[in-house]
Amino acid sequence: MRNDVGQLWENYVIAERLKYKEYHQVFGGNYFWRTYGQQEIDWVEERDGNLFGYELKYKDQKVKTPPQWEKGYPDAEFKVITKSNYREWVM
Repeated sequence: MRNDVGQLWENYVIAERLKYKEYHQVFGGNYFWRTYGQQEIDWVEERDGNLFGYELKYKDQKVKTPPQWEKGYPDAEFKVITKSNYREWVM
């Protein structure tokens, strides 16, 4: 197992998501989010005035929503994307 599999996974999934958005004409901004305290969300999409935060993990694992994200964006969604559910996000 490579020690950079997590970074490769993120790169692959983001590339596939960008293709999906282009093919299906899903318009909106793409961002990442990080606090000074190093809390982060790998991928944030803004669509129709709503925010959607996605944490990209190669392995299935429980991930808590960063408290600063919940506090700053109480109406935003948060979801973890893994090998077991990424297809619905990119196809």
